[in-house]
Amino acid sequence: MAETLLTNSEWYVLDCLWERAPQTVTQLVPILKEKVGWAKSTTITTLRRMEDKGLVRVEVQGRAKHYFPAVEREKAARQETRSFLDRVYQGSVGLMVSSMAREKALTKEEIEELYAILKEAEGT
Repeated sequence: MAETLLTNSEWYVLDCLWERAPQTVTQLVPILKEKVGWAKSTTITTLRRMEDKGLVRVEVQGRAKHYFPAVEREKAARQETRSFLDRVYQGSVGLMVSSMAREKALTKEEIEELYAILKEAEGT
């Protein structure tokens, strides 16, 4: 995947494919209609654009095109997270966590999870 961020539409499609791949247009249309209200034509157009960008790959089997994600979920999430941190918090994880703590946006469980992550990171 190129170093470009995914659009919301691309995330919707990739979420479906990360859950289960391959899928055909016939399988994706009802899922995306329910999830985001897309018509069949919107799904087909989005898939074509994503194929052109190298975000999905296609295998033709008979008359059906089977779509696979060409991007790993973890890599896309890391890239999106880095972009968000850079835009909103000048690249600072500390500033983000501090902001969330001040706003009381973290549950006790999330704080405990952060402690565990930091302890693990400290050990490496």
